[in-house]
Amino acid sequence: MTNASFTEQGSKQLAHENAVRPFRADVPETELTELRRRINATKWPERETVTDASQGVQLATIQALARYWATEYDWRKVEARLNALPQFITEIDGLDIHFIHVRSKHENALPLIVTHGWPGSIIEQMKIIGPLTNPTANGSEASDAFHLVIPSMPGYGYSGKPTTAGWDVAHIARAWVALMKRLGYTKFVAQGGDWGAVITEIMGLQAPPELLGIHTNMPGIFPADIDKAAASGAAAPLGLSADEKFAYERLQFVYQKGIAYGYQMGLRPQTLYGIADSPVGLAAYFLDHDARSYELISRAFAGKSEGLSRDDILDNITITWLTNTALSGARLYWENWGKLGYFNVKGVSIPVAVSVFPDELYPAPRSWAEQAYPKLIHYNKLDKGGHFAAWEQPQLFSEEVRVGFRSLRKSFLGKEAGRAGREAA
Repeated sequence: MTNASFTEQGSKQLAHENAVRPFRADVPETELTELRRRINATKWPERETVTDASQGVQLATIQALARYWATEYDWRKVEARLNALPQFITEIDGLDIHFIHVRSKHENALPLIVTHGWPGSIIEQMKIIGPLTNPTANGSEASDAFHLVIPSMPGYGYSGKPTTAGWDVAHIARAWVALMKRLGYTKFVAQGGDWGAVITEIMGLQAPPELLGIHTNMPGIFPADIDKAAASGAAAPLGLSADEKFAYERLQFVYQKGIAYGYQMGLRPQTLYGIADSPVGLAAYFLDHDARSYELISRAFAGKSEGLSRDDILDNITITWLTNTALSGARLYWENWGKLGYFNVKGVSIPVAVSVFPDELYPAPRSWAEQAYPKLIHYNKLDKGGHFAAWEQPQLFSEEVRVGFRSLRKSFLGKEAGRAGREAA
């Protein structure tokens, strides 16, 4: 074979790997029928022996969820909303990555990649698409517009499932930069909560030249010694301010009682066959994320919806069930076990915006945020909202993202602006 043939073959291979393919969700009706059958066939245990949630997800809550899921919930509604959005798949490092890509109609919109967390999916970010890409229809100015890219993490939703180890947070962070560059964006910003916050901070730590700054609603602000003390269960160190002591106590509760799922998935994710086989098992596992989120969700199934509806909650669970990604998503914890940490300072030196929602796992004090991020460009404490802020409080969240990145827009416009995304995307 000639050198020219090698070059031609290599070019074709590269073009294949860089291809961006349209995607539509289309679940066979037989799968929805089987889902309802499995829900109705659930073998129920007795109720908990306490009157609160200290033993986990309460029987009354999960049975109310199951009744609604089996008899009234309609997956086709969210499927239609998904398919009304521009969705695509592209291969990065041998793995298919699914993403939503909505370009704003406004000139000079700032490209933004937003990353979901666990137990989640792109469902969590769907409510912020309109406010961020079309701000003039949502109470803001055209100058606040974003081009929005929302990927499904590897092993989640419609993205591919890694078949070998190695897709850790650092790998995902690099893949997101590759994705944005593939879409033609030479300058962009990033946002994330939960795992998305950790991925976004690692993007900031890696500091690729294309990344102008990041926004997080779960900032890694705890100094290493404070983080270690909280994980050990030690009393709060002396000399902390009132805000710092409160954050420490909340973090200590998270480590001691709040993230049993994190230890399970971090150590033995493959053992969780039950949540791949039982819809109700999956739902219960997903509901038991943190105390404040559980309170919000349980109220929804008690007829007192606020922030999240019953459909919101089941949309997020159902996409995991239909894609059979409970275990492939769980392995992200194993990939990062003992590596970078979740809540600790990472050493990010690029511009950072921080939004503190009161029902987050911990309220990040300004003092620690300023220490953690030498280029802190925005810090604000909100009056409402929790861990899944984009999902629960999309209007408040969207305004925080607008304000948080506003100071970077001049820099964006002064440099080479993101080129138009590929015609296919």
